[in-house]
Amino acid sequence: MNLYDIDLVTIDGKPRKMDDYRSKTLLIVNVASQCGFTPQYEGLQALYDKFEDRGFVVPGFPCN
Repeated sequence: MNLYDIDLVTIDGKPRKMDDYRSKTLLIVNVASQCGFTPQYEGLQALYDKFEDRGFVVPGFPCN
């Protein structure tokens, strides 16, 4: 098994396969989306906005 064999659930509750990201550069983030401590989203969004045209993705997956 490798990273691309893993099935996950996204921050919005949808199933996702890591294989969907195979051709991308990833910054994988374990997010605390159900609590009020989400100031990191602003910085992550800024990174994504800056580098998305180069294939950069910041997939966020809930920690629960």
